[in-house]
Amino acid sequence: MTADNRKKQLEQLFDAAVSAVSGRQAVTNAIAEDAPLSPSLIIAVGKAAAGMTLGALDEWPDCAALVITKYGHVTDELDAFPGVRVMEAAHPVPDENSLSAGKLLFDSIEALPAESHVLFLVSGGASALAEALPSDVSLSELKAMTDEMLATGKTIDQINTRRKTHSLIKGGKLIERFPGQRIRVYAISDVEGDSIAVIGSGLGDTNRLPDKGTSRIIASNKIARQAVASKAEQLGLTVMENSETLYGDIFELADRLGPFIANAPPGVYLFGGEPIATLPEHPGRGGRNQSLALALSAHIAGREDISMLVAGTDGTDGPTSAAGGLIDGTTWSETKASDALRRADAGTYLEQCGGLFATGPTHTNVMDLLIAIVD
Repeated sequence: MTADNRKKQLEQLFDAAVSAVSGRQAVTNAIAEDAPLSPSLIIAVGKAAAGMTLGALDEWPDCAALVITKYGHVTDELDAFPGVRVMEAAHPVPDENSLSAGKLLFDSIEALPAESHVLFLVSGGASALAEALPSDVSLSELKAMTDEMLATGKTIDQINTRRKTHSLIKGGKLIERFPGQRIRVYAISDVEGDSIAVIGSGLGDTNRLPDKGTSRIIASNKIARQAVASKAEQLGLTVMENSETLYGDIFELADRLGPFIANAPPGVYLFGGEPIATLPEHPGRGGRNQSLALALSAHIAGREDISMLVAGTDGTDGPTSAAGGLIDGTTWSETKASDALRRADAGTYLEQCGGLFATGPTHTNVMDLLIAIVD
């Protein structure tokens, strides 16, 4: 098989994963499976908020909806529904709009009548996109704390645990203020273990309001990987590995998975999770997936039978518009690639060699995927 054919198949496998966990489809499926609900308000927060809201509006087109999502992650399809209010904010580091969004959530929840029913939709990114801070914590302090955690390779669980201690709405605190009859939470998981207490820093955690609230996970990395496996079978490929083990430092992962894949028999090798990266003082352009892809390329340099894709299922990788990197045996260049990795500038390097993988917003977020095809 040629490198171009492997690239096409990798893109098809990634598309199958994203389609299986799309916000719209996941919400549609969940509504069909659950008991009937007549919401008086739909609230959606996260990078998948637009797609999840469309799934709900397909069922209740006249329902009022509040959508809080990342800049550039809104879809024009929402314009067809006059009852939808959209607010965009920053991710992964919050901004002024994040605080405005947090206040809007507060006001919207507290203004609900006692007989109200709410559908609350949460996905990855919610932690940064909406926040309400105590009086002794400023936005600049929150930004500095977020920058420090991101730069020092903290896991999403560690980051969200700390965020909850400084928030008036995370950890179920917003849900606890709900005055109505019933609040149902659907969540798309972007965390290891799929815990509602961790997704969005527990923004949709109903444990503080058990008599009124229920929650369930409607999409996950596991579901995405199952879709990859099914698509691979359709393409006549054999899946040799399918595991959620893509956790840890990107360089340690590259040193472990690179030789494993380089010495593996023909087939598809699939890993899910969320790597972490430690950044230098003045990082270049890129994200954890672009850096991991470039680091992996060192282990298959010169090979004509292996291609790999490492990408975020949300279509973004760190503070960039790319999803990740698509690499093969021609990607690695010892001097230039090593320097790019050292400076956390993998995105610039991959763009120059044609290995940058961009999809645009996918309206879902179930962590990251590494897909390798060995001929």
